[in-house]
Amino acid sequence: MTAATKILVQNNQGLKFTESPRWHDGKLWFLDIHGKAIKTVELDGTLTTVLDLPFLPNGFGIADDGTLIFGDALARKIYRWDGKTLQATADLTALTVFCLSDGIVDRQGRMYVGDIGYNFFDPANQPVNTCVIVKVEPDGSASVVADQLTFPNGMVITPDGKALVVAECMAQRLTAFEIAADGNLHNRRVWAELPEGTHPDGICLDAEGAIWVANPEGKDNILRVQEGGKITHRVQLATDAFAVALGGADGRQLFVCTSASHNPAEIAQNSTARIETLDVEIGAAA
Repeated sequence: MTAATKILVQNNQGLKFTESPRWHDGKLWFLDIHGKAIKTVELDGTLTTVLDLPFLPNGFGIADDGTLIFGDALARKIYRWDGKTLQATADLTALTVFCLSDGIVDRQGRMYVGDIGYNFFDPANQPVNTCVIVKVEPDGSASVVADQLTFPNGMVITPDGKALVVAECMAQRLTAFEIAADGNLHNRRVWAELPEGTHPDGICLDAEGAIWVANPEGKDNILRVQEGGKITHRVQLATDAFAVALGGADGRQLFVCTSASHNPAEIAQNSTARIETLDVEIGAAA
């Protein structure tokens, strides 16, 4: 279906490129990657800059105590912000190759973050299938918990904390792991193979266990996928979708980070970033 979305916030309010939306404490938190900031937007469109940063952020999560955990994408380091102090937590340069990708934080305050693994800014460079997911503990200790991935991107963790699903952007699939008590990942399996030409980016989980997938390329900008690969919803937008999150008062608003381009040079010259919303029937996972 072609969706009539509501524009919640957009480029004429200073946004450069929105990513990693997270519904928390009655508002949507997100990264403005090329704006080098963490921001929030409320349902009435009130936009607030929470933290300006001296680097391009990627990988973002919010711990149960409200601490923000996120990465310096190109320097491949993890930081924490408790509302007062920006603290360097982990240096992942020995564990990763080129640039940090999306991430997620679990109930224990551990961050899982992907490594893009190759210089995707250069069109001549081809994706590699040797990327990893790194687990970062609250104390900053870090280890590789999954490898042989192809551009790991958006991630979700099931409400029981027992499984992690990651979008393999350049492999056209969602891949699942069991999460052990120590946070390590085991028993890798394909959660869903996606249609040819789909490049899954940001993802979110709903209360029925289905996953909404942002697809920056191809006809369908957003897909709702059940385990096994059945697609229940296909959404076409007027622009490209890069990340999604469920939230709102009843958890049934789908927030979509959109942009006409992810090319840094094009963004610097003419940002088209937006966050749009779409009402859906099934709410967010608990």
